[in-house]
Amino acid sequence: MEQIVSVGIVDSYFKKLKENLTVDVAIVGGGPSGMVAAYYLARQGFKVSVYERKLAPGGGMWGGAMMFNEIVIQKEALPILDELNISYKHYDKDYYTLDSVHATSALIYHATQAGATFFNCTSVEDVVFLDNKVSGVVLNWAPVHREKMHVDPLVIMAKAVIDGTGHDCDIARILERKNNIQLLTASGKVEGERSLSIDEAERTTIENTKEIYPGLYVSGMASNGVSGGFRMGPIFGGMLLSGKKVANLIADNLNK
Repeated sequence: MEQIVSVGIVDSYFKKLKENLTVDVAIVGGGPSGMVAAYYLARQGFKVSVYERKLAPGGGMWGGAMMFNEIVIQKEALPILDELNISYKHYDKDYYTLDSVHATSALIYHATQAGATFFNCTSVEDVVFLDNKVSGVVLNWAPVHREKMHVDPLVIMAKAVIDGTGHDCDIARILERKNNIQLLTASGKVEGERSLSIDEAERTTIENTKEIYPGLYVSGMASNGVSGGFRMGPIFGGMLLSGKKVANLIADNLNK
């Protein structure tokens, strides 16, 4: 029994890893926008892998606000909730509340059911840069990255990469810092996130969701961080709509 358990896990994991060394889309960060993007891309038949450095995907959605596990969604995002059979309640005007644990677990379930593959406890420490285009990600274990151990990574090749790393915009910063390139922003650099302004942030989260360099897209809070937008707090409609928008942008480009 002991051997069956161990060998079964090792065989299954390495089969999964080997099958995903080349993908259509690599999503860095398993927050709400990344999971929505994974769902819509995988549903269209694209090969999608999500890389999340923490034990559980979900980003800041699990904790609601100050660990009050409720979040707010505006009506524009309700079609996504309805499609994924996520429960919500009307609160006031065009705003709705929902249980953050229910919503986050539903996003994980539907993304994986659609065919996306998740690799948790992994960090992306660099990108593959070929012919002036982002062509993949450089992958290591999250504890290796956290402890600054000198362990060489593996390479995942991808036709498109999404920076869904949230406030830190890790992938955009790495690309800019290491390659002396200009991003599709006002200054050509990562502008940095501004302070909280909910209405403005919800609007610009979607507007700033785009391809910022050939092969590299941004979604969710990373889109505002890269383009100098505001943060929004525990309202998640813009995050979900950003994930759907970036999926559509990538699907359109890959289908050309």
